[in-house]
Amino acid sequence: MNDAAFVDEQGRTEPPVAAGEADTLIGFLDFQRATFAWKTAGLDADGLDRTVAASTMTLGGMMKHLALVEINWFAHWLFDRPEGEPWESVDWDADRDWDWNSAADDTPEELRALWQTSVDTARALTAEALADGGLDRLAANAWKDGRRVNLRWILTHMIEEYARHNGHADLIREAIDGQTGE
Repeated sequence: MNDAAFVDEQGRTEPPVAAGEADTLIGFLDFQRATFAWKTAGLDADGLDRTVAASTMTLGGMMKHLALVEINWFAHWLFDRPEGEPWESVDWDADRDWDWNSAADDTPEELRALWQTSVDTARALTAEALADGGLDRLAANAWKDGRRVNLRWILTHMIEEYARHNGHADLIREAIDGQTGE
């Protein structure tokens, strides 16, 4: 059997089963992104603003947070490029969780567009980094202790970020309308 793309019943392209390291990492990250898109699809503002139990976490807040995480790691850290709006005009000292807290003020269409634009930008920047050093390409910005992560680390971290939040999204979505699935 060849390694042709397999699309599951939710429209997610499965990661390749026998590809190189970069294609495997990107395949898993894109699968996690598609899982998040599936978990938030079709919900209106009330659905995206719903919480579960004692948590204040919402799918809308998660969507805005993931939009920030995408642009922060790939634009700011990897290339030292501006994150753009709405991120640059936020007073992060006044509200460290602005991405989560402000999502209720946005329409579902605005949230989805912001997240999709961030994902598209991250994909383009990933391709640029792969062409300029591959997975070993170091980030332009260093952590406070001077260490700089490489593209491999960023992709792996993003897989972890989505996997963690997809677990949250699964619980919230089930509480909203009973939809379940991996």
